Amino acid sequence: MKQLRNLVSRAQSQRGQSMVEFSLMLVILLVILSGVLDLGRGFFSFIAIQNAAGEGALYAAIDPRCPHASSAAGCADPNNVDYRAKFESPNGLVDPQAMQVDEAYSDGTDQYSDATISEGSPVTVTVIYRFTMIGPFSGVFPDGQLVFKAHAVQNIIDLKKD
Repeated sequence: MKQLRNLVSRAQSQRGQSMVEFSLMLVILLVILSGVLDLGRGFFSFIAIQNAAGEGALYAAIDPRCPHASSAAGCADPNNVDYRAKFESPNGLVDPQAMQVDEAYSDGTDQYSDATISEGSPVTVTVIYRFTMIGPFSGVFPDGQLVFKAHAVQNIIDLKKD
């Protein structure tokens, strides 16, 4: 009888030990999982920023007179480079308001000029995005943010003559 009690007591203590080991491993696994999810979000954002720069540069090559909504009469949203770059990616994971879009023409300015820019001239679009991490590793980076920067260059295809 005494042996049976010892056996039951040992089985109950092992069950408690397994529960403690499981809870310790669960914490570690959840931290790793949240880090992997943050890494996936960051990779998606990086690819979206690269696509945004490419879309902005392509639109600037097609219609170089409209880098900003205020550039000319026909440049209201969505007919400008800033809008096309910011809203290229699907809504949800990338905040278009957090994007900074910069254009640079071959004359070094961000405004189109008939006097200095011709067909075949390069136009560069740079998109800068501050990605905010939400996982446990966000404290590793300053302000919990990563700065993604993408450049795209296209040659001006068509100068529409009015």
